[in-house]
Amino acid sequence: MADRYIEVALAKRGVRATARLLDDKAPVTCAAVWDALPLGGDVYHAKYARNEIYALFPPFAPEEPPLENPTITPIPGDLCYFTFTGTELGTSSYGYDARPQSGTIVDLALFYERNNLLINGDVGWVPGIVWGQVVDGLDVLAEACNDLWRAGAQGETLSFRRQP
Repeated sequence: MADRYIEVALAKRGVRATARLLDDKAPVTCAAVWDALPLGGDVYHAKYARNEIYALFPPFAPEEPPLENPTITPIPGDLCYFTFTGTELGTSSYGYDARPQSGTIVDLALFYERNNLLINGDVGWVPGIVWGQVVDGLDVLAEACNDLWRAGAQGETLSFRRQP
């Protein structure tokens, strides 16, 4: 299979990066994401994992992917897939304006700097599936992510779409 690429973008800040899908390491997850593209939603900056931005989506795969190519220490440029239940994200400490829906919630995340550790005080270790790697534009995207951390995420969206 030929390499597949997607665009990862922060719309309000006008920045984009290119990521390669890791079909060889996370084929089920890559297929699920690819088939669901384009995806986009409100962006959040992580509180616990450090250098992470993410968006939350209703489930889009016929069946949730298995924990393939897992990590608890993502590196800069990693795209990760997480599955949560609404109750796992339902405490006010997460900072959502409204309580997330009940049922399954898919979290698509980008890690933009090093020294990340996927541990959460409420639930413990939170392994993610590494399904993509940014191959171009991470420096500009990381700068925008740092601005998002300092200036806030209000009105910003994170999107993922296919590249030809």
